[in-house]
Amino acid sequence: MSEGVQIALIDRLRALSTETEWLEFKRNWYEPQVLGEYLSALANAACLSGQARGYLVFGIDDATHAVVGTQFDPYSTKAKGNQDLLPWLAAGLRPNVGFESHIVEYPNGRVVLFEVGSANGEPVSFYGTPYIRIGSSKTELGKHPEKARALWTRNNDWSAEVCAAASLADLEPEAVAKAREQFVVKHPGQAAAVVDWDDTTFLNKARVLKQGAVTNSALLLLGRSESATLLSPAVARISWILKDADNRELDYEHFGPPFLLVGDRLLKRIRNLTVRALPSGTLFPQEITQYDPWVIREALHNAVAHQDYRRHGRIVVVEFPDRVLVTNVGDFLPGDVETVIRQDAPQALYRNPFLADAMVELNLIDTQGGGIKRMFETQRRRSFPLPDYDLSVPGQVAVSLSGRILDERYTRLLMERTDLDLAQVMLLDRVQKGQPVGHDDHRRLKSAGLVEGRYPNLIVAGAVARAAGEAGRHIRERGFNKQYYLDLILALVREHQPVDRKDVDQLLLTKLPDRLSPEQKRRRVHNLLQELRRSGAIDNHGSRSKPQWVVVEPAAPRDSP
Repeated sequence: MSEGVQIALIDRLRALSTETEWLEFKRNWYEPQVLGEYLSALANAACLSGQARGYLVFGIDDATHAVVGTQFDPYSTKAKGNQDLLPWLAAGLRPNVGFESHIVEYPNGRVVLFEVGSANGEPVSFYGTPYIRIGSSKTELGKHPEKARALWTRNNDWSAEVCAAASLADLEPEAVAKAREQFVVKHPGQAAAVVDWDDTTFLNKARVLKQGAVTNSALLLLGRSESATLLSPAVARISWILKDADNRELDYEHFGPPFLLVGDRLLKRIRNLTVRALPSGTLFPQEITQYDPWVIREALHNAVAHQDYRRHGRIVVVEFPDRVLVTNVGDFLPGDVETVIRQDAPQALYRNPFLADAMVELNLIDTQGGGIKRMFETQRRRSFPLPDYDLSVPGQVAVSLSGRILDERYTRLLMERTDLDLAQVMLLDRVQKGQPVGHDDHRRLKSAGLVEGRYPNLIVAGAVARAAGEAGRHIRERGFNKQYYLDLILALVREHQPVDRKDVDQLLLTKLPDRLSPEQKRRRVHNLLQELRRSGAIDNHGSRSKPQWVVVEPAAPRDSP
């Protein structure tokens, strides 16, 4: 870009009435970290504003847009660790949408112009954190999830791109035949017509091809195994890994295209044992397989539909003795699982819209976007733990499907209490897994008589425990009232004084509620001892670190004169 073109660009930017979210004027330069954060924010804001680039201009007053000049030199300035500024900035921007810096000798003073490319398909981060401009302020994108989700839709759909090197000969005949079967299942009214369609006509109507041209989606779903190379540098691979309870790898297998057939092939590798559950009030156990095949397929197909193939990752299915873990690369666009289930509506955002449409037509995913809710409802009907979605790792979705009953009380409860709604079941599922629930959720469960205990250490309520045949376990987890423990300590001290802390622990630790951690139990014993000491019932005749507890005998009454 010539200096004349640069000056003309600066004049066009200065002529804007106010700073926009994709443009920032500054008199003085920022320290390197903040400068990089602005590049991330401007790239993301440019995408949402429909601009090809974002601009950061130094040497211009942000209020008047007058050129005031700057001494900032991006080519000589150093960043962290004495690194050169520009390479350091480029290394921190991911994905690298490209940026350029120009020193412009404007007639009224020196101006430094940064141009950064618009985000395309995913938010631009700076050393792991994405930023956004809200009005004239820069902030972390994570504080504005609606804008983060919108960024995923402002892109060219990779799954819809035509692979120029591919032809129908690169598709697997077995997969195409299976696709016809599934299409008829989805559209039974077109069963007679499908028979007369040639492959091109059928695949066009199934939204796998684009006017007869082979798309990336067609290769993923229906391609021959060797066709994966045509998708490079994108990675089309699903890995199944078998591990033992100590996380040691025992076996593995890698699956390439056609992904349409991978679900059945994967299910043949996963061990699906039969477990028994005994509903209360019956002598006949109910036999249930560890995993519902539809739930595993749905988790896998969701991963295929939402995988970010441009990040060169793979879908991984890890089978442990008691659970199956499915992970894919890419943020969870709806934001959180609870919102998906609560809204019970078609998903608004898809990372790969063309691929998702094709999978709907081939009966691989739910057309109404209710697949996740159906997974939860299926597990609930089976009285098994609900799916666990772990979204804690940025850019990754992990779904864990439990293959064992975690708490027999909850299993029996779900078998008997069919009146509970899914939201209540989800909260109870968190309680049985020892996961925290919010204060409002705690009050909701408690008011329904489903849990008891002091927040956040919740346990199943006594009435529910009795209905589930777990009254004894309920008492162990709830514990006894405080006076019971105080009386035990007093009896111990009276009979064996002096006693030390080890003696008291030996008496009480096994009697305190099972739900308490060892540290919480020790703290409870300490509090009980101190309560007795403050009341004057016992006293420490030892030291603080080595107490010797004795009973304080009441003073003898004085004789009357």
